[in-house]
Amino acid sequence: MQQQEFEEILDFAISREEEAVKFYQELQEQSQFQDVKNMLKDLEMMENGHIQIIENIRITGVKEEDIQKVPNLNISEYLCVDPSDLDMSYQNLLVRAMKREENSFLLYSEMSVKFPDAEIATLFRRLAADEAKHKLFFENLYDDWIRTGN
Repeated sequence: MQQQEFEEILDFAISREEEAVKFYQELQEQSQFQDVKNMLKDLEMMENGHIQIIENIRITGVKEEDIQKVPNLNISEYLCVDPSDLDMSYQNLLVRAMKREENSFLLYSEMSVKFPDAEIATLFRRLAADEAKHKLFFENLYDDWIRTGN
């Protein structure tokens, strides 16, 4: 694998995380309730943490054992809505976040099989696993919210 390719992939992943930061910042501006704004601020900070994780991969590299197995509740896969059409309710914010993470997971998963280079494929599988963790986080929040009868 070329070091330049590795760096370009990390730059791409960081730009996707920066888009997520901007996404949550824009939702904060649209929100009318302080509790929702606080949650969105926490999510913004979580995405900034992901940028740091990717920067650490730049320094330490990536190994197969770095890839965690992440359970999938499949909640977002069963939701057939266009998240951009949803209002700013708590439930819909979770749906929007789940769908965003699902799309990132699918992108990185598809990229992991398109590159013949083993190290690049491993890098994409690692990025996909990280996105799966993010998706699981939102699916758990959604599941908890539904179970409380909301």
